[in-house]
Amino acid sequence: MIRNFAELELDPNLLLAIEEMGYDRPTQIQAEAIPQALDGRDILASAPTGTGKTAAFVLPALQYLQDFPRRKPGPARVLILTPTRELAMQVADQARALAKYTKLNIFTITGGVQYQEHADILATTQDIVVATPGRLMEYIESERFDCRAIEWLILDEADRMLDMGFGPTVDRLSSECRWRKQTLLFSATLEGKGVEGFTADLLKEPAEIDAEPSRRERKKIAQWYHRADDMTHKLELLKKIINEQAERSIIFLKTRERLSELRVELEKAQIPCAWIQGEMPQDRRNNAIARFRDGTVNVLLATDVAARGIDLPDVSHVINYDMPRSADVYLHRIGRTARAGKKGNAISLVEAHDQPMMDRVARYVKEEIKERFIKELRPKHKKPVFKKKNKKKDDKKSPAKSKKKVAKKKK
Repeated sequence: MIRNFAELELDPNLLLAIEEMGYDRPTQIQAEAIPQALDGRDILASAPTGTGKTAAFVLPALQYLQDFPRRKPGPARVLILTPTRELAMQVADQARALAKYTKLNIFTITGGVQYQEHADILATTQDIVVATPGRLMEYIESERFDCRAIEWLILDEADRMLDMGFGPTVDRLSSECRWRKQTLLFSATLEGKGVEGFTADLLKEPAEIDAEPSRRERKKIAQWYHRADDMTHKLELLKKIINEQAERSIIFLKTRERLSELRVELEKAQIPCAWIQGEMPQDRRNNAIARFRDGTVNVLLATDVAARGIDLPDVSHVINYDMPRSADVYLHRIGRTARAGKKGNAISLVEAHDQPMMDRVARYVKEEIKERFIKELRPKHKKPVFKKKNKKKDDKKSPAKSKKKVAKKKK
């Protein structure tokens, strides 16, 4: 059992940066992935958002570059691919923070950046490049990016790259980096498209790591729910929670229409907020995230699509104003709080029709999610019970079904 980062045989300059960033002990994915990667193994890891996966691949990469220093200036030796520009920037920021006491150069190559900026970067010595697949491929095709020096290829959120249609591009990048020594693939799940969408020769006998049962990390998130009679009641509960409990909250809604309605209500209540939603201009999105990040506003409204791949520090509360469509989306949402060893809270506001989803979530996370009350805002309706009703219906249905089958056979 690895209890601290010093046991991972990392250089003192990395340990100093880790300490400054406030990490006390490695998360499960870090404790399992870092030693295997440093042993030269390919890695196939399942790690949902919020489990500390970025450091799980950045730290061994930084250690490798120090163990085998470059002899002369030149192109990048480590290539990290991410599905979105925002994620690329976050990974690069975290890598720079961890590499603070080294002389390593870390750059990003993503869409939405002027060509000249990239040309300047590519003319200098790079150690690590964090890139989005499409933009990087453009530079490779125009012979402006040299893959022959790549020693490590790292894929972050591989399943999302497939969802976004980057599978063929990633396969091409993999063959461009064919002289590499190691490949590390991180995905939210290892089933289905998580890995099978890529060519079989991407990884060589990888060490498989599944960080899904990181119950210890999840235990740091206190989860509970409040029942709401209707939309008016729900809004009152939310305002009370924001004003009296939550310091910095992300509030999830299921559609853009619902988001704009809530935005208007919060403005009326003089609660300042920023918001992000799908198909939003990049500059406005960046501006909203920056306002929340620097504390100008402490409430961020988001739809699930828009919140993909953003990593925001110090989120005290995730509030499900609308319940998600599935239990795994719930897990992704609540993973936005309790980052990097801190504690967090996840609150769901549940109307009567949401109760079955709440029960499903509890089964999925394998823990009881308790109901709480705000004294002056207690719900007036009784808590609905769905399970028993369904059983009775099923019992009534089944004899009828069997009669039909018998009738068919007689024919």
